Amino acid sequence: MGTSKTKRGPAADRRAKIAEARRIEQARDRRNRMLTIVACVVILAAVVGGGAWLVASTGGDDDAPSGDAATVQGEQTWSDLDRNHVDGTVDYPQTPPVGGDHNQAWMNCDGDVYTEAIPNESAVHSLEHGAVWATYNESATEADIEALGERVSSTPYSLLSPVAEQESPVMLTAWGHQLGVDSADDERVGEFFETYVQGPQTQEPGAACTGGIGQ
Repeated sequence: MGTSKTKRGPAADRRAKIAEARRIEQARDRRNRMLTIVACVVILAAVVGGGAWLVASTGGDDDAPSGDAATVQGEQTWSDLDRNHVDGTVDYPQTPPVGGDHNQAWMNCDGDVYTEAIPNESAVHSLEHGAVWATYNESATEADIEALGERVSSTPYSLLSPVAEQESPVMLTAWGHQLGVDSADDERVGEFFETYVQGPQTQEPGAACTGGIGQ
């Protein structure tokens, strides 16, 4: 007895083709969905990563000193001052300088009183550490110099020295901030010290005012 074979008619062939087409379409749909999911994940990761980078690059600056807010009446302010360590002299636009590139060695500023001119480049480094630099010229009286000396000698993170070329008889300088007054009796002198000795303008909070150069 011979083996019989089932013959496929046109209808069966058509159903088979339809089924195959559906299978291919379903596979294509699954592939497209997968590609869409992967693309969404990549885009989301890029957005999240970009946002994190933006926060890291800008949000952290909230704690950085701006240097552009005047607090004491009559003071001048500067911002975006360079902070590089350099050798030799620096041509500062202010007298005394309020910041900028400076020598790697700071002046001792632990209440130090200097009776002779000191290097600007080292004094600026002291300002970076949060010191207030009090200066005077020949127009300052002996009483002014004595009063400034008493205040500085009792104030850590401050220093005093003569600066012959300055405009005002007495000048007070912190990083990015400067106030000129006619007398050490001016009430703003105390306000300047209270505001800027280790104040918000300090570029290196906690950095030493000893171990530098000076007395």
